Amino acid sequence: MSGTSLDGVDVALIETDGERVMGFGPTGYRSYSEAERALLRRALEEGSRLTDRHARPSVLAEAEDFVTRAHAATVTEFIARNGIDRTRVAVVGFHGQTVLHRPAAGLTVQIGDGKALARQIGLPVVYDFRAADVAAGGQGAPLVPVFHQALARELDRPRPIAVLNVGGVANLTYVDGGDPIACDTGPGNALIDDFMRARTGAPLDRDGDQAARGRVDTGFVARVLADPFFDRRYPKSLDRNSFSFARIGLPELSVADGAATLSALTAAAVARVVRLLPAPPKVWIVAGGGARNPTLMRMLAEQLRPASVETAEAAGWSADALEAQAFAFLAVRSLRGLPLTFPTTTGAPRPLEGGRLARP
Repeated sequence: MSGTSLDGVDVALIETDGERVMGFGPTGYRSYSEAERALLRRALEEGSRLTDRHARPSVLAEAEDFVTRAHAATVTEFIARNGIDRTRVAVVGFHGQTVLHRPAAGLTVQIGDGKALARQIGLPVVYDFRAADVAAGGQGAPLVPVFHQALARELDRPRPIAVLNVGGVANLTYVDGGDPIACDTGPGNALIDDFMRARTGAPLDRDGDQAARGRVDTGFVARVLADPFFDRRYPKSLDRNSFSFARIGLPELSVADGAATLSALTAAAVARVVRLLPAPPKVWIVAGGGARNPTLMRMLAEQLRPASVETAEAAGWSADALEAQAFAFLAVRSLRGLPLTFPTTTGAPRPLEGGRLARP
């Protein structure tokens, strides 16, 4: 999995039948260099102009080749380092790098060549997970709720449970029996990271240190939350750049105040979705990069009271590898012809299968 935060490649091994998770194996991570992130940011810019999901003009072709090679190297090194028996690996789930997600226009583009990856690693690969849902009129995101539901079902926690993934974009899964309910809630880490990079050169607000010292511009947060997206019922999804600085007009703020304000926006956007759910969640489990940010976790706890808020690690899950594990799970569901998306998660007209299989 390579997510919208553009930080690197997460890899994980699980044992699953696509309905339950019987065991978690090792996890790993391959960080992108700043030059590699710069290439992907150029690909995002180029991707925003695409009208054909199969086109790879200029820098997109270079970025797709890089993404494929980076994932191949990560999987190969992971298997060797952990002494994994390749003959027991049924399939690799390969999400690719999203460079455009505009479901209203029938477009979702994840660069990364699944067929080339299968050849390079010598293993079957399931890829292109979102296309079938978008083609059927769904949002194509979020994709991982059925995995979150499988994990949450095993937890000894009061219901309803909300699983919140704070990556570049934040999304939640609501679990209380029946099909999962899911949606994107709003900006996650992307705006914070972009702000820190622009103002300090740092890739993120590590441990929320700057935000902890800053003062929130509550007027700005309220203005952004007036956007119709936040009142729209689920399912709904966002492109990484749906709330770009050019669109939201961030005022001139100090580094600390800017980090605090953007962190508060992420937390407040999550809280806004509660009134749209069938009932307020009693427990929130937070995964993704946001779970490693104590300031953001504190803001979430304040916004979501009286519900409890805990990290995925506290629930016995892997906060860092959860999405990589999810795409392993989804790959097995794809092999078995089980649905990946539902009317309550993406707005698909019915539970839909997805993914394409490439053999080496």
